[in-house]
Amino acid sequence: MLYTYSFQNKKRDLSDVLSTVVKDEPRFISNFRNLGIATQQKYEWLEDQIAGRSIVATAVSALACTVSAADAAKVRAGTLLTVKDDPALFRVVSVSGSTVTVELAAANGSATTTPKANDVLNIVSTPMAEGTANGDGEEDYHFTDKDYNFCQIFRKEIVLTGSALAINVYGNVDNQLNRQTAFALGELTRDLNRVVLFGRRVEPTAAAKGEAGGLYCFGTQAGGLLVDASGAAFDSYVVNDGAQAVMGAGGDPQQILCSPGQARVLSNEFKDRLQVLRSDDRRGAYVAVLINEVNGRGMTIMADPDVPDTEAWVLDPAGFGMRNLKGRAISDEDATPKGFDGIRRVALGELTFVFKNAKQRLCRIKGLQPSAAALAGIKSSRGTVTVANTEANPVPTKTVTE
Repeated sequence: MLYTYSFQNKKRDLSDVLSTVVKDEPRFISNFRNLGIATQQKYEWLEDQIAGRSIVATAVSALACTVSAADAAKVRAGTLLTVKDDPALFRVVSVSGSTVTVELAAANGSATTTPKANDVLNIVSTPMAEGTANGDGEEDYHFTDKDYNFCQIFRKEIVLTGSALAINVYGNVDNQLNRQTAFALGELTRDLNRVVLFGRRVEPTAAAKGEAGGLYCFGTQAGGLLVDASGAAFDSYVVNDGAQAVMGAGGDPQQILCSPGQARVLSNEFKDRLQVLRSDDRRGAYVAVLINEVNGRGMTIMADPDVPDTEAWVLDPAGFGMRNLKGRAISDEDATPKGFDGIRRVALGELTFVFKNAKQRLCRIKGLQPSAAALAGIKSSRGTVTVANTEANPVPTKTVTE
């Protein structure tokens, strides 16, 4: 039997609908806004310079600091430097190959008179004289490195059998198909959430299916930020360690990603300081915000059931995004084979995820005490209060557990 409907021979672009579903999904995937198209299956992006500039003195002899060639290119005669966590100010006297010779410019109340081996020297500035010419200024390389991800194909089948169409529970054929499509997009969003968390990068070849890397792929790279809780409960100390790591690397800690159980553990400690605010981008939704002790700014708590219970993340979502391969945005079209008793449509698209400056914006927290054990400890620590009635005709005394 041939079933007809208004968009039978049409290919529908569902990318805007998917973006709305993703934004409203209270999971990690909701951080990923659509950034446009990717022109290749391997999508590359340039990393930004978001951290303060610095050089590392691998060896020091009589104020002559040995540095890498890349670090030597960052400074010139006259550049001012401070040793990390020390106010002493040094001036570069000369740069020769990988040797940067400095002198003490100002003690600033410090007893330090020379850098030491393995010191990190933060670049303060390079003062300029009057009447400078082209080439006298510092060369500013805004883009410092690049990273990449691969596109992954996602496909969902939307099927209505002849029997389902005959029952007509949800109205005409158009309504039933739209309802099934909405279910398919909801399921796709949940799939995307798990990919954006746990996906690995696999280049598409004749022998391998392309796979997009996710949070754990980018956040556990060598040189990434890490806090080991070593079995401790998820508390303000652990959270602020993560926030300090992100801020120290140049990021802006704005979100805490954890399991629902760990969100309860954290909220219990911050219950007197937790702000519940209306969400700016999800209608009818509210978010829990706590103030970190590092910079005094708010961080939202994102409770995602897909996050492992003994792990959490402190994040700067500013570098997150999603891109569709050119001409491969999520769309659906008729795929009913000849003689099939019903209607079949296929929703298909190819996309990837962007994690810009992952080493500065993602801090993994591992080794947390399981939330069930932490919550049990919180419950058992509550005191028992006896409330006595001292009136002339007292009611029986009650024991109240807080």
